[in-house]
Amino acid sequence: MVRIIGVPVDLGQTQRGVDLGPGALRYAGIAERLSGLGYQVEDQGNLEVPVRDVLGSERELHYLPSIRRVCDAVYQAGRRAVEDGFLPLFMGGDHSMALGSIGGVTHHEPAGVIWIDAHGDFNTPQTSPSGNIHGMVLAALMGQGFPELVQLGRIGPKLQVTDVVMIGIRELDPQERQRLKESGIATYTMREIDERGMGTVAREAVERLEHLSRLHVSLDLDALDPLEVPGVGTTSPGGLTYREAQLLMEIIADSRRLASLDIVEINPILDQRNQTAKIAVELAASLFGSRIL
Repeated sequence: MVRIIGVPVDLGQTQRGVDLGPGALRYAGIAERLSGLGYQVEDQGNLEVPVRDVLGSERELHYLPSIRRVCDAVYQAGRRAVEDGFLPLFMGGDHSMALGSIGGVTHHEPAGVIWIDAHGDFNTPQTSPSGNIHGMVLAALMGQGFPELVQLGRIGPKLQVTDVVMIGIRELDPQERQRLKESGIATYTMREIDERGMGTVAREAVERLEHLSRLHVSLDLDALDPLEVPGVGTTSPGGLTYREAQLLMEIIADSRRLASLDIVEINPILDQRNQTAKIAVELAASLFGSRIL
């Protein structure tokens, strides 16, 4: 059983339009696609998110108070979904929502996280050039950063170094790069994917998390090349091809350990005929078991 949870948050970054992502995914037929694969799908609708235009007093804080409230709601929604026996599918919105989704689905039991992204999202307030919170998410989940985010939902880190594998990384801020090198997190950059091939990388990534019975996939669409997915706010050339991303999803699905999923950073305003959301739906379908044969 799959429970869809829409999170139309755009507060973690500056590009307008990412809050329309859940609607774009619904319009692209995500519920129908998963139902066609035999899943019982329950769409919970969207969680309430404040409109940034009325949050002027929070602008200098990069909307930290509101992001914390939104992510707390996401946390509780994810926790309840797991308790109710559902596989939660969180539709963003920007990647800041993963503070809540990953926290919530690991409330009772740890999970391995496969972080698919062009960016590290491993900044802290001290290292981030922009101050945008969507670039600090993974660090906060591992106990580093704003206390309001680190303590979200429950006290302490939500993830350990051995719980995380990163795939598709190709754009890092200078201090973030050094932090990531020193962190010990298993990181597969685009160079490694180019040299070794996605099949090898994906299987190795899943094996690195074999000590955990559940997998959470956090899919930022900017991991793909912008020629494939124009509808993202922070484009970076030289990303995954559609087939590389689909193969990654298929190999994760082969493990039969998928427990939860984020789909984030789709911006329909920047898209072409909803192409990015359509690709996201097909990637989700592959992750949920769709096969060529």
